[in-house]
Amino acid sequence: MPTPSTAPRPRPRTRSAAAPARPGRHRRRGVAALTVLATLAVGCSALRTQDPAPAPDRAAAPTAPAAPPADAQAAGAQAAGAAPAAQAQAQAQAQAQARAALAAMPAARPQAAAGQELNGRVSAAEHELALQQSLAAAHRWGLAALPLRPPAPPAVKPELADGPGVKRAPGLPPVVYRVPTTDKVVFLTVDDGAEKDPQFAAMAAELGVPMTAFLSDYLARSDYGYFRTLQAHGVTIDNHTLTHPDLRRLGPDALQREICGQQDRLQQETGTRPRLFRPPYGEYTEAALRTAASCGVTAFPLWNEEAFPDHLEWRYADQKFHPGDIVLTHFRAPAADWKGTMPDMLRRVVDAATAQGFAIARLEDYL
Repeated sequence: MPTPSTAPRPRPRTRSAAAPARPGRHRRRGVAALTVLATLAVGCSALRTQDPAPAPDRAAAPTAPAAPPADAQAAGAQAAGAAPAAQAQAQAQAQAQARAALAAMPAARPQAAAGQELNGRVSAAEHELALQQSLAAAHRWGLAALPLRPPAPPAVKPELADGPGVKRAPGLPPVVYRVPTTDKVVFLTVDDGAEKDPQFAAMAAELGVPMTAFLSDYLARSDYGYFRTLQAHGVTIDNHTLTHPDLRRLGPDALQREICGQQDRLQQETGTRPRLFRPPYGEYTEAALRTAASCGVTAFPLWNEEAFPDHLEWRYADQKFHPGDIVLTHFRAPAADWKGTMPDMLRRVVDAATAQGFAIARLEDYL
C-alpha cells in the first residue's frame, strides 16, 4: 500500500456508486473524521471561554485543553494534507457556522435583563401617562392641586381601645370620633342618600376619592342603583337606619327594626352586609349599641368636621385636620342651607385636605 505522501489523488465524485473502492477512500474518511474533530475542538474552546468559573472536578480533569480556533484550523489543515479544495471549503463553512452558533449562545443570557429594562421603560411610561391623566382630571374638576394619594392600608388595623377619639365599653362596639393613627389621612363619609347627583359620582370615580356612604332606606330606596354604581367604583355602603329616627326615643323592638332591618335591606340591595353604623344625629344609647352588635355591626363612626359646598365646620379651634379625622357630609341638592352642588362640596374637602398635606383614605381600611 502506498504511503500517504505518494498516494494517488482521489478522482472527482462523479464516479458511479458501483465503482470499486480505492485506497484513497479510506484516506478521505480519515480526513473527514479529523475535520469533525477539529470543528468540535473549536466549539469546546469557545464554550470554555464562556464559563465564568469551571467546576473543581472539571478543572482537575486530565483532558488536555482544546486549542484556540486558529490553531484547530491549522491542525485540521495539516491533517488533511492534500484534501480537495471543496472539502476544505466545506470544513471552513462548518467551523464558521459552529462559531456563529456559539457566539450567539451567550447573547441569549442578557435577554432577560433586556426584557426587564423594556418592562421598566413601559412601566415608567404607564406611570407618566397615569400622572398626566390624573392632572387632567384634577384640572377638569377645578381642583387647586393634584390630590395626595393615601399610604398603603395598615397591615394591622389600629386598636380601638377606650381613649382620646374612641369611647368603648366592654362587650359593645366602639364609638369612634377620630381613628387612632399617625398617618396623615382623613376619612370622608356621606350620609342619608337624598340627592343622587351623577356629576358627583363621575367626579369621585375619576379622581379616585375613597369614601363611605351611610344610607337611610327611606331616602335611598328611590334609586339604589345609583349607590350600587358608587359601590362599583370603591365606595363602601354602610348603615344609617331605615327612617332616620332619634335612637334615644326608641324601644327594643323599634331599635331592632331600624338598625337590623336596614342591615338586611342593604345586604339585599348591595350584596354586602355592613360592618359600620352611624346613628342619626350622632345620638345613641347602650341599647342601640347592643342591638347593632347583635346584627353584625362592629363600630359606630361619628365625625370631627362637617363639609358643605361653601365652607367646612371645624371641631377644633385651630381649624385644621388631624390624623384620623372623620369628615361628615350629606347627599344633598342645592338649597338655602346648602349653597352649591355635591361636586362643589367634594372639591372643597379635597382641596382643604391637600393644602394641609393630608390624603383621603378609606375608612374601612382602618376600622
